[in-house]
Amino acid sequence: MAFSIDGIASGLKTKELIGQLMQVEARPQAMLKAKASSTQGFITSLQQLNTRLGALTELATKTAKPQALDLFTATSSSDAASVTAASTARAGSLDFTVRQLAQAQSSVTGAMTAFSAEASTLTIRAANGTTTEVQTTGSLDDVVAAVNKAGAGITATKVTAGKVDGVQQYRLQFTATEPGAENGFSVFRGAADPSTDLFAEPGAATVRTAQDAELVLWGGSTAEQVVTSSSNTFADLLPGVTVTAAKVSTDPVSITVGADTEGTTKLAKELVDSLQSVLSFVAANTRVTPGATASAAPTSGRFTGDSAVRGIAQSVLTAATGPVDGRSTAELGINLTRSGTVEFDEKKFAAALAADPDQVKDALTRLSARVADAGKAASDKFDGDLTRRIQSQESSVRSMNDRVASMDLSLDKRRATLERTYAALEVQLSKLQSQGDWLSSQLATIPSRSN
Repeated sequence: MAFSIDGIASGLKTKELIGQLMQVEARPQAMLKAKASSTQGFITSLQQLNTRLGALTELATKTAKPQALDLFTATSSSDAASVTAASTARAGSLDFTVRQLAQAQSSVTGAMTAFSAEASTLTIRAANGTTTEVQTTGSLDDVVAAVNKAGAGITATKVTAGKVDGVQQYRLQFTATEPGAENGFSVFRGAADPSTDLFAEPGAATVRTAQDAELVLWGGSTAEQVVTSSSNTFADLLPGVTVTAAKVSTDPVSITVGADTEGTTKLAKELVDSLQSVLSFVAANTRVTPGATASAAPTSGRFTGDSAVRGIAQSVLTAATGPVDGRSTAELGINLTRSGTVEFDEKKFAAALAADPDQVKDALTRLSARVADAGKAASDKFDGDLTRRIQSQESSVRSMNDRVASMDLSLDKRRATLERTYAALEVQLSKLQSQGDWLSSQLATIPSRSN
């Protein structure tokens, strides 16, 4: 930076003058900064619109899928069993009784102080005949640790069992990690031989046997049938229907599967609400707000006069409210208002769904497919119209910011040049003043001629 002498010879306020000149020089940059800021705000609004369109497109795509609207709900007549219905369920009903619940085997040994000094091998045999050998010592704690690490599908626990002649006794409890008959087991001292069965020893017992859950269908008739499950859950007892047994019941449990009209109506409402979110956002950013006073200029929205955004909104709106097979969407409760928005009439939709479910579902599916196509054309992350628009505007902002940075360098150089120029001017003026003062002093020494 050049050394500045602020009007020492000329009396000019050179710093202030240079500042004013730089303000004039910086006007193009200020205008460019304002344009970059405005464009960035426009980009932000486009991104927010794109997010809303993306959510609408995702929901419409989901709704347009085959059987997406085939929603069913399942109920049970008793707390002995609960029931759920998947998307593959179909209307129907079934009666059954819960004969038994699934349970995991739990067996205990007789009381002891140590396991066995002689047996260094413990053999676990699963219900399917598979055996697992566990190396151990006479320590009960070592047996527990070794069994739990073996991965044989059972856990071991040491339980206090009182005292005999003042000596503390313990039992070992073995429990299957999963219920069901297929997860039953036996434990032997050494090799798997009936004579070494740990649970056949005095004081030992199987306190809970491994068993499957059982439901009895059509009980008391010639068609009576028992279905089993290693857990208390019976998947696909009816197509797409899962039953979970909770307790034994001799009274029949009735499960009923019917169309979920509330779920279908909710899905249609979510679609319309998402559409309205897009339209409301466009409207809010297109509106021109009058000034606070008569002389104040009105404020325009980000999308005011933007035909591309208006075209996208119109495309989505047309897709959602255009006739389906010549029938107005108003028959489905999807109404186009005079202000260009949409409203959803839940009661009207539910009534139409109850009257002709197949036709209503088909119309909503086709409408959703149209909305999904229109939304994807605008918001696709690779080649959507809004996506390309955003990318183009971001490129423009980067270019403007680069130009602003370049102008910063030019303005710095311009300021330095002005400071040097005015500093040199002050120096020259100071020299001229000094010379003038010297000449004046010399002239003052010349004697005046007397007449």
